[in-house]
Amino acid sequence: MVEVQEIFHLYEPDYKAAFNPSYVQLKAISSIIKCRTAALGSHIDTCGGCGNVQISYNSCRNRHCPKCQTLAKERWIDGQKHKLLNVGYFHAVFTVPDDLRPLFYQNQKVMYNLLFKTVAETLHELAANKKYLGAKIGFTSILHTWGQNLSYHPHIHCIIPSGGLDFLGRWVNSRKKFFIPVKVLSRKFRGKFLDNLKSQQLEFFGEQESLGNPASFQDLLNTCYKKEWVVYCKPPFKTATCVVEYLGRYTHRVAISNNRIIKLENGNVSFKWRDCKDGNKWKTMTVSAVEFMRRFLMHILPQKFVKIRHYGFLGNSNQSKILLCKRLTGTPFVAKVKTSAYELICKMLGRDVSVCAVCGFRNDSARCLSPPLVA
Repeated sequence: MVEVQEIFHLYEPDYKAAFNPSYVQLKAISSIIKCRTAALGSHIDTCGGCGNVQISYNSCRNRHCPKCQTLAKERWIDGQKHKLLNVGYFHAVFTVPDDLRPLFYQNQKVMYNLLFKTVAETLHELAANKKYLGAKIGFTSILHTWGQNLSYHPHIHCIIPSGGLDFLGRWVNSRKKFFIPVKVLSRKFRGKFLDNLKSQQLEFFGEQESLGNPASFQDLLNTCYKKEWVVYCKPPFKTATCVVEYLGRYTHRVAISNNRIIKLENGNVSFKWRDCKDGNKWKTMTVSAVEFMRRFLMHILPQKFVKIRHYGFLGNSNQSKILLCKRLTGTPFVAKVKTSAYELICKMLGRDVSVCAVCGFRNDSARCLSPPLVA
């Protein structure tokens, strides 16, 4: 199977000759190339029964590496289970028009933070309106920056419990379908985002340099005001278990997984992508290896940027509110118990890793797996 690692290893010099990668992009390239190789060291597992020796190379643990997200994802999900409520959940997606994408790419940290802030304000304000719910809600927001064909497409996914707390501390259930009309949500989001955008300290260079002129910048805002912004809501989840499984698909996803890459041939990469404009049909796209790297590296986030955020009664500082919501919704109280790395790895692999694959001897030392050494 062709992997992102192999493409980066072979074509890193060509990419660097054609482009000027940032520090975080260089760091990601280096980490992905070295992942699970001798460059990062290794650890040796020896069976106490038959003496079989197994050498395992260490993982890079870079959050953009396609090989290193499974354990991180399982850990995160395990830590969120105690927040789940016995209610339905909605999945809303907020996108921005194409006109703003170059501005986003040139001012990533500022624009991504603005996107999170505006989505949160939009949901909180409309949910507090008695016309729609009249309650304080909680939700989890996740930033994604890619489309299926690796194009630059910043958007936010929100997972929202179907209800909230009113001003008297009572639980208020939302409508069965999403409690805020999508058109209302879209226009509120558009207005707040463009209004907040005016006060941001932005940088303009290259083709966007003309936006440094106030008149040109206002023209961009006017163009965006005239467009309908795409905000949509997917059908609600049936159970909390479905929410956990769904969150796992979105929280630690990278721009493209290795299993979508079909082949690397004559300096070109072919990969599968799903065309949402054509009935979600699977198609094949072929680009040069350097172009593939360029597209992949567009989605490297700024250093230490938090891409998963919790709001309202799901916020990390609102543990008492979560307990109240559990009581009001009849959700069984489950103590927060941290699952060990050993248990998570057994779950991921579908087998007991403490049992020797050769002789079946149980090696108790394998239960003390060191998290940094495991993918």
